[in-house]
Amino acid sequence: MRITILGGAGLIGAGIVRDLVSHHAICPLDGIRICDVSEEKATTLAAALGDPRLQVVKLDVRDGASMSAAIAGADLCINAVPTLAGFQMAIFAACLQARVAYMDLGGLGTFTVAQKAWHDRFRAAGVTAVIGTGADPGMSNVLCRVVADRLDTIDRINLYWAAELLGAESPVLVPTYNVATLLAEYAQPSRQFLEGRHVDVPAMEGTETIDLPAPWGSTKFMYSPHSEPLTVPLADGIRDKGIREFTWKLHLPERTHEAWVGLVKAGFGRSDEPVVVGGVQVDPVDVLQAVIDRNIATHRHTIPPQESHEIHFAVGTGTRNGKPCRVRCDVIVRPDPEYAVYADAATSMNGSIAAQLILLAPPRPGVWAPEEFFAVEPYLAELRKRRFEVSITEEGL
Repeated sequence: MRITILGGAGLIGAGIVRDLVSHHAICPLDGIRICDVSEEKATTLAAALGDPRLQVVKLDVRDGASMSAAIAGADLCINAVPTLAGFQMAIFAACLQARVAYMDLGGLGTFTVAQKAWHDRFRAAGVTAVIGTGADPGMSNVLCRVVADRLDTIDRINLYWAAELLGAESPVLVPTYNVATLLAEYAQPSRQFLEGRHVDVPAMEGTETIDLPAPWGSTKFMYSPHSEPLTVPLADGIRDKGIREFTWKLHLPERTHEAWVGLVKAGFGRSDEPVVVGGVQVDPVDVLQAVIDRNIATHRHTIPPQESHEIHFAVGTGTRNGKPCRVRCDVIVRPDPEYAVYADAATSMNGSIAAQLILLAPPRPGVWAPEEFFAVEPYLAELRKRRFEVSITEEGL
């Protein structure tokens, strides 16, 4: 089997490649095309991994003919190009045209509804597409399926993600992930599923405090735009159980949170319209990204070592065997030496898990969200192999 990964030398794409050729691999692969606009980064990655199955392809996804050539002949195309770069639908369509299975990392729900509307086209063409894989979305959707499958009726499912950093405070702002994505999460309204329907809620609202184990403690969450609320409450086995509420909420370390709030107040993230500086049009987010990158490079020696801890959890309430019941599924990602070479081990490893399970599954044409496509137990087994802590608890109410 062969995989083409677009954006394969990026922070997450490189991590997916790394996991695909690691000792965790369960899918026999004959070749992996690392396609990226930076041939230098792709070549460096391939050399570092030293796997003969890796092939470097210099690719600008704006060149439709070259993109089609890179996709052709693959069994699966992984779209790891940042969602907000705006190429999601073009890559999605190119895979349909080439009759090549497709997956992406989704996020924010920017294209989720449009992609789901293509379900019948993919099914008629005999092509499988799984959208929104990775950690959040992706693994998070599977946690929702875990919860839903243990309830006979569902009142609500609430999904959360929190990060915490342990160690000396950094004098340099180091983004947790893509800057444009972070700004959108803080600046843009989100669509949540409330009282049985989708509604738009203002940015940074829906605050809720939950007591979590160390190192998180008392943790404040807020609504944030994501794809999970757009698919999970509509999925078979969830919608028909009567669900009335589904939400996704975010928590970032407090000082990091304050930085993004301040940048949004300054006007970043509220519009993608360029500004004119000295007679030249510039994208504010591109300028911010360049300044942050330069600051990190210049002051790298002042950035202290910090341990990153993540918790992802879904809480479902409803009934089981006629009695009120609450089910919770947690995945905790603690520091581990294996994760050190990844920019974001949770997202990268989950992207690799998704790719391999798609290739190993019988063909299932159509456009699917993770909670619709993946079997729970094999997915959780892959998480545990990578030393993610998975727990499921149930309690009567």
